[in-house]
Amino acid sequence: MREVFQQELREVQDRLVEISTLVGDSIENATRAFNESDVALAETVIEDDRKIDALAAELDELAITILARQQPVARDLRIVVSALRISASLERMGDMAEHIAQLARYRFPEKVVPKGLRSTFREMGALDVEIARKLTELLATQDPAIAEHIRNEDDKVDALHLAVFDKVLGETWKGETVDTVDATLASRYHERFADHAVSIAKKVLYLATGDWVQPNS
Repeated sequence: MREVFQQELREVQDRLVEISTLVGDSIENATRAFNESDVALAETVIEDDRKIDALAAELDELAITILARQQPVARDLRIVVSALRISASLERMGDMAEHIAQLARYRFPEKVVPKGLRSTFREMGALDVEIARKLTELLATQDPAIAEHIRNEDDKVDALHLAVFDKVLGETWKGETVDTVDATLASRYHERFADHAVSIAKKVLYLATGDWVQPNS
């Protein structure tokens, strides 16, 4: 029975890595669709979010079944409970990618934001993609150094998020109301995507150490 239980725990980890990989693909495609006004790619992201949602639901059912049947304790219990919470965060990251893609679809064939903010959003999108790929690596390895890297990249996303707000609230901003709303929403989606990754990184560190600590700032 113990061997079966360990196989189930490995399956939980494998499924988290699978979902995280799909989330990484989604944010990469979503940011490309957003920056290049690619409506076909945006539609792909929106469709793929259903797959992420389904896989997250299946993982949750597996974790609940393990809790009911195996009644794990100590670190094993932490693994299963953390998997449920990580699954929820991954699902939300998929939603953020979908929201970014939806903005691209709504504004097609125009670009979502004015020219003066496009380089900022390209940089923010590239950071989100990097964070997503590192998150998949973290889930596979539980390497604390990767958690630290994710936190550092999130700080850069936060700084760009603030720069967007400074821009749209500044006296030199010439955008229409719809430009202001789109830029604000898009920036928030990018920022929340990275925040969920940091939340997962904290949970992985908890699994690795047993202590609820944040990666160093």
